[in-house]
Amino acid sequence: MTPITRALTPFDGQKPGTSGLRKKTRVFMQKGYLEAFVQSIFNAIEGVAGKTFVVGGDGRFFNAEAIQTILRMAAAQGAARCIVGQNGLLSTPAASNLIRQRKANGGLILSASHNPGGIDADFGLKYNISNGGPAPEGVTAAMFEQTKTVSEYTTLDSADLDLSALGEVALGDMTVEIVDPVTDYAALMKELFDFKAISDLIAGGFTLRFDAMHAVTGPYATAILEGMLGAPKGTVMNGTPSVDFGKGHPDPNPIWAKPLVDLVMSDDGPDFAAASDGDGDRNMILGKGVYVTPSDSLAVLAANAHLAPGYKRDLAGVARSMPTSRAADRVAEKLGIASFETPTGWKFFGNLLDAGKATLCGEESAGTGSDHVREKDGLWAVLLWLNILAERKVSVKDILNDHWQTYGRDYYSRHDYEAVDAAAAEAMMADMNARLGDLPGTEVGDPPKTIAAADQFSYTDPVDGSVSNNQGLRLLFADDSRAVIRLSGTGTEGATVRVYLERYEPANGDLEGETQAALSDLAKAVNALTGLSERTGRDAPDVMT
Repeated sequence: MTPITRALTPFDGQKPGTSGLRKKTRVFMQKGYLEAFVQSIFNAIEGVAGKTFVVGGDGRFFNAEAIQTILRMAAAQGAARCIVGQNGLLSTPAASNLIRQRKANGGLILSASHNPGGIDADFGLKYNISNGGPAPEGVTAAMFEQTKTVSEYTTLDSADLDLSALGEVALGDMTVEIVDPVTDYAALMKELFDFKAISDLIAGGFTLRFDAMHAVTGPYATAILEGMLGAPKGTVMNGTPSVDFGKGHPDPNPIWAKPLVDLVMSDDGPDFAAASDGDGDRNMILGKGVYVTPSDSLAVLAANAHLAPGYKRDLAGVARSMPTSRAADRVAEKLGIASFETPTGWKFFGNLLDAGKATLCGEESAGTGSDHVREKDGLWAVLLWLNILAERKVSVKDILNDHWQTYGRDYYSRHDYEAVDAAAAEAMMADMNARLGDLPGTEVGDPPKTIAAADQFSYTDPVDGSVSNNQGLRLLFADDSRAVIRLSGTGTEGATVRVYLERYEPANGDLEGETQAALSDLAKAVNALTGLSERTGRDAPDVMT
């Protein structure tokens, strides 16, 4: 096969965000659009000749076609090997694991994570580096610069490969290795957790449900929960991946996974329930009658990780994204280990994990993980919770209440205003930034709350010294409550304004309140300060988690 070089015109707006490039599916399907971005990735990493890559995705609409394009381009440009999940499927944590295990040079992961799928929905592509984690800012900046000037791409004129057949096949001079997407990941989970203890728990009558939301974790959860751990058939709900996620929204939160929440909140609901998202890197944890916030989940896992075989060691530290509640910090302080506050985006945890400074990491957006891979990992979190439950032999609610009685409770919620006018959202943020210096000492809201400090979060990486500025506006109030305001980088339409609210209640205080009620005064103060309702035209958030 002779490589073919074709001309193309650069596309505007191919700037990777915190999780790669995300656009509407039809945008990616434009002639030359995908090729331009893939070629820009290849150029930014100084070519692919002689290199090995992992390729796969969450199975959403256009994944299969995009993978064939990537393989042809990699083969034409001299890549030695591409390791591809069977039928193009690979969860994001499984892809990270494969990159690390096979010592690949990197990976191309096709996903828009928790965003809806379909021809009129969302698509995404990101590049992960050799440690298995998302490309750092220096690499994504180089990719973006390439997108501005890329003028041609090189590919093969070849038929599509059959990605359903396991084994090796040649594409030009490149070897394409098609692997079972579950096998290596399941083996890693068995190393980390006490599968016998979890199996015994389930055999003893403990009931659970896992909602795969018609997304990529269905095969993983079915193989591990039902196959290896002996949970009854039907434990995994919506377990067959679909190109449009069953026409649902594969975001594991109480809004989009409402049927699961309703089930576990019912009188005859299961003891434990969980869900994961489109590409398998997020999780939602529930117990009978209780929802565990992602921030609380990270803190509980940090306090109890030693109960699982893979973590029967001193934790090096705990890292959280800045908008995530400070609950994990309180655990780290009691354990006498380091705690880190990073910008939003899993790539910021990579240096800490590689340097051995952190063992567990988490984000408020339903992502938790550890140093076993360099991505957040939804099913990993579920298995760690199950291991803890097997060892402690109490309910999820009991574990949560015991945690609050030990560390206090961080009442916490994220309010999302989705698809708002981008210019209005940016103007609001600009106005707030201009006022930051004048805010300390002022009172806002009714009843009035005094602002003690206000800033734009900047992060200096403790490993390589790199600096990331303008990572979110922070408001700290005199009563130690906190609000964070930032524009999200994961949407594909308009702007998403995210407001994070947090109020700490000490261990001897009121630990049984309803979250939104506990945060209502703080929410009113932020709205009064920012003019959020007027600027967005919304009387209330679109989603509260």
